[in-house]
Amino acid sequence: MPHGYNELLEKIKNKGIKCDHSKLEKAYAMSLNAHEGQKRASGEPFITHPVEVAKILADLEVDCTAIIAGVLHDTIEDTKCTFEQLKESFGQEIALLVDGVTKLGQIPYTTKEQQQAENYRKMFLAMAKDIRVILIKLADRLHNLRTLRFKTLEKQVEKAKESLEIYAPIAHRLGISKIKWELEDISLRYIDPEGYYELVESISQKRKEREEFIKGIIENLQTKVGKLEIEHHIEGRPKHFYSIYKKMKAQNKTIDQIYDIFAVRIIVESVKDCYSVLGLVHEFYKPIPGRFKDYIAMPKPNMYQSLHTTLMGEKGMPFEVQIRTWDMHRVAEVGIAAHWRYKEGTGKTEDDTKLLWLRQLLEWQKEMRDANEFMETLRIDLFTDEVFVFTPKGDVVNLPVGSTPVDFAYSIHSAVGNKMMGAKVNSKIVPLGYELKNGDIVEILTSSGSKGPSRDWLKIVKSSQARSKINQWFKKEGKERNAEKGKLTVEKELKKQGMEYHELFKDEWVDIVLKRYNFHALDDLFAAIGFGSMSVNKVITRLKEEYRKAHPESADEKLSSGQEEEKAYKAKRSVPESGIEVKGIDNCLVRLSRCCNPVPGDDIVGYITRGRGVSVHRSDCSNVKSLENDSSRIIDVNWHIASNVAYTADITILANDRTQLLMELTNVIGDMKIPLKAINARTTRDHVAIMNLTVEITDTDQLDKMVKKLRRVQGVFEVTRNKK
Repeated sequence: MPHGYNELLEKIKNKGIKCDHSKLEKAYAMSLNAHEGQKRASGEPFITHPVEVAKILADLEVDCTAIIAGVLHDTIEDTKCTFEQLKESFGQEIALLVDGVTKLGQIPYTTKEQQQAENYRKMFLAMAKDIRVILIKLADRLHNLRTLRFKTLEKQVEKAKESLEIYAPIAHRLGISKIKWELEDISLRYIDPEGYYELVESISQKRKEREEFIKGIIENLQTKVGKLEIEHHIEGRPKHFYSIYKKMKAQNKTIDQIYDIFAVRIIVESVKDCYSVLGLVHEFYKPIPGRFKDYIAMPKPNMYQSLHTTLMGEKGMPFEVQIRTWDMHRVAEVGIAAHWRYKEGTGKTEDDTKLLWLRQLLEWQKEMRDANEFMETLRIDLFTDEVFVFTPKGDVVNLPVGSTPVDFAYSIHSAVGNKMMGAKVNSKIVPLGYELKNGDIVEILTSSGSKGPSRDWLKIVKSSQARSKINQWFKKEGKERNAEKGKLTVEKELKKQGMEYHELFKDEWVDIVLKRYNFHALDDLFAAIGFGSMSVNKVITRLKEEYRKAHPESADEKLSSGQEEEKAYKAKRSVPESGIEVKGIDNCLVRLSRCCNPVPGDDIVGYITRGRGVSVHRSDCSNVKSLENDSSRIIDVNWHIASNVAYTADITILANDRTQLLMELTNVIGDMKIPLKAINARTTRDHVAIMNLTVEITDTDQLDKMVKKLRRVQGVFEVTRNKK
């Protein structure tokens, strides 16, 4: 058969993949028929693309089911073929694999970013059920990149950037280095063609000199290792262009200053042989301190195992040696595909822990309502390197680089994070914002009396897992209150815009909004608005779009008059001296509660007292919960800042006690010209200084700046604002 089908059969045979050839031939015939008349940008018949994708999958040694799905992968998206037809002809397993790599084409989205984010959501959900979905997608992307030269310049740059930001990191996470490297090198060619070709030319000019250098090392090692009577294979491995390019950019070096462009790889039969060869290599070449990594004892999350050591060669030229077994080498090349074993009908791996990162990714993606936020967090999560730390019992925990003890606590269990009150690293108390380093031994200090995490923690955590669990805690704690508050916020905003709740909140329109922003019920949407993770204006704008569709003749007049009312509403508001505006009441006696000391920027509620006006509390004040029993006296209040009003805030500082600590802390406050009204300090038996300060500030921004500066003072490991 034409179009590379015979080469595909030959590859399957050479890789020893068991395959139902009649089913594969049937899939090829169906794909050929479905894509009949379609051409690629290169002018070739479209069928060449799915066949090439299937050949890449065969190189990864996946099973026949995935290869058949690869042949059919574009049929649902680009032809009249349906999911039901595939299911009837090839069964549900193959139909689901093809559907998993099919983009969402029927749902209207406001922006391209939203559509892209939803496509990734769908792909990751399908990938969690069956990892072969992403293997097919990676093979599809790789062949598209190989033929990218036939696309427009704009399309070339767009696809290359997406491949570098999303697909290469996914390949890295799955340990499929042979695809990762090719994706990166091809993408670089289109993103920075000048830099790419300059690099290629520079390397080719020095290639002979470097090859001679590596050849001499290989010959020397062949002789030395041969004396150990160990079965081995030694090869030189040139570094890929993108990794050299990244190193030059990161370290601001020229190609002449990058010495370890070539590495030596030694492949042996057993783990014992790996360490024997390592000892021999260190005996004859001087290792560079701090450049040895044992990924055999501590494998990377993507299953990669190997010993890495950087050595000093002749004339002071460093070079890298990698030592691994044949099994490790296969995993390094094809990653999770090397471990793929199927339990009949389930498509699950033998070891689901290898996909822990994917389950975590799916956990936090449920919290992302905004497409831009989703895409940004996805890129960060995929790109982040790992740091390895230990529990006091010696268990290894891997976290994103830059992680803090808070990240560590939540990686152990959400209950540990929620009850956390401090941390020790290598037996010393450290601030919660301390950046963990490889080899740190971390101990979390907890308290049964803890009231839960602080919102400040969201500013210091690095892992999406910790951020998700902290947000979950706050949402669960105040869901009812947030839902109430969210609905009031919506009603208030609608009133300002001259509209009534019943005019926009029709069931069929609400269903569209819930589906669009991934909420299950209206209360969930209100809770998100009350919590602050969802913009009230975004919801109202979306509902107004539906209103316009339903009332094309009167909508413009109605909505524009609403805008005029909103302007008039804003214009007539007067600025109260207290800095607090009470809903529906002018010139009301207002008192800021001393139990929580709210300041501008805080979320606040009002309580109508007997004879003392309105008492204003922070929404998270514990006293508010007891007041909520008498909900008829709870009233809406807003900040309306008066320039001449100062506000009191109480903060607590924990620090390792030392001389001049108090002086340095008060200097920080004095330099910011913030009045210090009271201070109370004591020291514990563990030499921890506990200081309670009362200051006068203008708003939460000024308070946040002061807290950040206090945290930078030597020995300070926690600064928190007090709440009752």
